[in-house]
Amino acid sequence: MKQKAYAAAGVDIELGNKVKATLPQLLASTHRREVLGKVGGFGGLFALDVKKYRAPVLVSSVDGVGTKLKIAFMMDKHDTIGADLVNHCVNDIAVLGAEPLFFLDYLGTGKLEPHVFTEIIKGFARACAENHCALIGGETAQMPGFYQAGEYDVSGTIVGVVEKSRMLNGQKTVKRGDVVIGIASSGLHTNGYSLGRKIFFEQLGCKPTDRIPGLRHSIGAELLKEHISYGPLVQKLIKRFNSALRTPRSALPIRAFAHITGGGFVDNIPRVLPKTLDVVIKKGSWDMLPIFRIIAEKSGVPDEELYQVFNMGIGMVAIVAADQAAAVLKCIRALRHSAWMIGEVVQGEGVARII
Repeated sequence: MKQKAYAAAGVDIELGNKVKATLPQLLASTHRREVLGKVGGFGGLFALDVKKYRAPVLVSSVDGVGTKLKIAFMMDKHDTIGADLVNHCVNDIAVLGAEPLFFLDYLGTGKLEPHVFTEIIKGFARACAENHCALIGGETAQMPGFYQAGEYDVSGTIVGVVEKSRMLNGQKTVKRGDVVIGIASSGLHTNGYSLGRKIFFEQLGCKPTDRIPGLRHSIGAELLKEHISYGPLVQKLIKRFNSALRTPRSALPIRAFAHITGGGFVDNIPRVLPKTLDVVIKKGSWDMLPIFRIIAEKSGVPDEELYQVFNMGIGMVAIVAADQAAAVLKCIRALRHSAWMIGEVVQGEGVARII
């Protein structure tokens, strides 16, 4: 049978339809009762239950995985990339106190490889199910000649909801003397990979399969560790410590969260600070992951840049009232997250300082 012209040009519509036919089974675990219709329509449908809220505020975020994808290409391992993206987006809205409702993904590639597509979507579905977030739609684009062979890009959009009266706003609630609690990351998460790849693969001459003393896994495996989702943790902390209905928002124990992503401590923490206060982060106050110790010791990059590029082992910070800091820390650890008191809020100009 003669090959169709579009397929000969590099876009196989029939293959795309065949692969997409598996989506209902892959996405079944992410279903929520508010989801209407089926995957494959022109738009995803979600009926928000407004009766649960007095004044619901929708919170949205969009992001990608960045050059961490290069590691997935090197290792030919694609089952964690989808989870990286979902968890990153969940964390971005969690800092406002929002719970995720639904997620949509975009996948662009030169040639659609069914096994790669399936691994990526499985990662999306697994992370959405773990975060109780419905995967209600997406887009897969075949663009021959646009991407290098074997490469692709992914991005995602998340929508969540928070009660307006309980929305976190550190710029109005953070106070001098508050304590900063750092919650452990799994590794680089989804940021700093352009510099990380240069350090390991160019400067140190490593291959993805190489092992470095001090690391439990190969360099490639360490760099592919999944971005942790702090969403469920944040919701449990808010429910336990900030649920007193008659307490003014400014008096609630948990003042703010900051997701430590691109920009590290230096650029992310100030996003939740008043202009008159600083956060001082104390180096050595947490158990730094081995991969960051290696980067710090062997890269030659100054500390001030390291703490602006990488999370250095802290994926999320919570700013809490000093008199509740010990209780919050105990609760975080009871929920199986490693955490430490790593800093404090002082008078200043709205910046994060590392000392």
